[in-house]
Amino acid sequence: MKEQKLNIFCHIPREGWIVDRLGKEYLKHSEHNVSHNVIDRNTDVIWLYAGWCWNHINESILKNYKVVCTEHHIVKSKFEKEKKQSFLQRDKFVDHYLTYTLETKNFISKYTKKPITIIPHWVNENLWDEFDDTESIREELNLPNDKFIVSSFQRDTEGFDLRTPKLEKGPYIFIDKINHISKIKPLHVLLGGWRRQYIINHLDKMKIDYTYIELPDIKTINKMYCASDLYLMSSREEGGPQAIFESSFLKIPILATKAGQSQNLLHKESLYDFDEVITENKIQKAFDCIKNNRKNVELYLIRNHMKNYDNFFREVVK
Repeated sequence: MKEQKLNIFCHIPREGWIVDRLGKEYLKHSEHNVSHNVIDRNTDVIWLYAGWCWNHINESILKNYKVVCTEHHIVKSKFEKEKKQSFLQRDKFVDHYLTYTLETKNFISKYTKKPITIIPHWVNENLWDEFDDTESIREELNLPNDKFIVSSFQRDTEGFDLRTPKLEKGPYIFIDKINHISKIKPLHVLLGGWRRQYIINHLDKMKIDYTYIELPDIKTINKMYCASDLYLMSSREEGGPQAIFESSFLKIPILATKAGQSQNLLHKESLYDFDEVITENKIQKAFDCIKNNRKNVELYLIRNHMKNYDNFFREVVK
């Protein structure tokens, strides 16, 4: 029997953030008919993939359709202060929530009676190529070949003043671990993305060399991963991040806090506690976990994992 093909309006923020990219990947790889532009009488479900800008769509439209909302993650310290009222107003129109972790599910279940389903991120294997010639890639990116390169591609600074740390991303944890590594390795830090000013200021004070490539394209990010000796994720609260999927797919050693999806995806030896000292032995264990992490992430490749999203939407509109 042929599977039902739905018409899904997938709302993306159009902010140049990763959710835009992921939304476009769903449009391309889903079995359903997906649009970012058209809601009409044939639309079966509206997916608020960018749940924070739900009010881009008129409430009179939302109340006439099945609505799924993704909560990528909740920053608890900001929720009561800034986000709760918007959540409760939006909840009037949401039929079903999607999220990535049990932690987020448990939190939002205190504020809604709507069903909540956990489906982890996917990783688009079509975007990422492994490169064997690390030396050439480093030369192309003007990176040193005689240093241990630790990378981070996640924002760490609030946008309202470009000085205040984005606390949920744990930039002070990142700096603490960089300090540990600098004592055992000739270190160079590779930063990507936007709003990296907090960490840059601290690296300057610590006199630790770094390279910052702001908003690189995907091909450059690919090379940045492959130029790295270690990816360091320091978040206190997370939805993903995608970096743990991408670095694992590319067989880059990673050390990550137990936030977001890291505990489900990464080997336990790739995880560290906030107050843990990063030692030579801890770094070696991260290298030893490469094959295990790659095997785990293969469960979430688009060719395997997209059907879980497609089937979820079929269940929602039954």
